[in-house]
Amino acid sequence: MVQERQNDTPEQRGESVGDSAQGMEKEESVEVADAAERGEAVETAAEPPEQLTVLLEDARAKADENWDQLLRARAEIENLKRRQANELERAHKYALDGFVRELLQVRDSLELGHDAALDESADVEKLREGTELTLKLLTDVMGKFGVEQIDPQGEPFNPEFHQAMTTQPRDDVPPNTVIAVIQKGYLLNGRLVRPAMVIVSAGGS
Repeated sequence: MVQERQNDTPEQRGESVGDSAQGMEKEESVEVADAAERGEAVETAAEPPEQLTVLLEDARAKADENWDQLLRARAEIENLKRRQANELERAHKYALDGFVRELLQVRDSLELGHDAALDESADVEKLREGTELTLKLLTDVMGKFGVEQIDPQGEPFNPEFHQAMTTQPRDDVPPNTVIAVIQKGYLLNGRLVRPAMVIVSAGGS
């Protein structure tokens, strides 16, 4: 019985000849497709496409160009920092250059007045005039550089710019009025450098 079943034809086993042939064709097609895919994969790994090589070279060239630009930018920034540091140092070192130049003429005037005062026959009136001119010259130089004098004689007392040294009872002026300036004050571009030292009036008896 076993031999008879092994010798049965496909028709006797309930299978058609066409079905058997189609199954064999499908298996062969799958094997061919698998072989083709394996062959392509091996070929791709062994020999990269020419297009990928071109893209890789282009990417490397761009990376080298960007790196070169970065190095140049860093060098320019360092040079700019050095120039700014040098300019700032010179600005601090020679900030008073113009003021000193203007102040030299004031010193020259003072020296001339001092030499004239050493002469026993010097005219006191002329010396006084020379001193006044020198003071005016100094005031002009200081004003040119933003130095302003505070002389609040007769003005209301202002604690922001005045320093009261003492008070005096006065009936002829309103209370809290500057009646005497002991030492003048000064401003530099509107900023207080030294307050004016003053005497302030108080209410009368």
